[in-house]
Amino acid sequence: MKLSTRARYGVRLMVALALNYGKGPVFLKDIAKGENISEKYLSLIIIPLRGIGLVNSSRGAYGGYSLAKDPSQITMKEIVDVLEGDCSLVDCVKDPSMCPRVPICASHDIWAIIGGKISETLSSITLDMLVKMNQEKAGKAMMHNI
Repeated sequence: MKLSTRARYGVRLMVALALNYGKGPVFLKDIAKGENISEKYLSLIIIPLRGIGLVNSSRGAYGGYSLAKDPSQITMKEIVDVLEGDCSLVDCVKDPSMCPRVPICASHDIWAIIGGKISETLSSITLDMLVKMNQEKAGKAMMHNI
């Protein structure tokens, strides 16, 4: 399984918003610059995140984007699912009726187990955890540059 650029950039966008949680809205252009991602591309990614209620937007001079809920309440699974779609590795796991071999297919069971583990792992990682990891890595990078 390979995640799309859309999902990877979406996670980076959400981490940037989480780093500013409680400090007010952030301009998309500032996130784009800080993450070295096209602002136009981020503007497409933020639409579904706002659509499912993970992100708020506000207009005006002090407008921008902010998280709609606490980073500890947002999981990687929510972000990846909205940007990538279902985490099923093969179509027959999501819809067993599409393949008559499902009842006798051992590989189907393996794909289901692996997909379940991926889903379980993504569900266990919150945006707050990613922020902490990001801050730890930034601290280590600073120490390395000294």
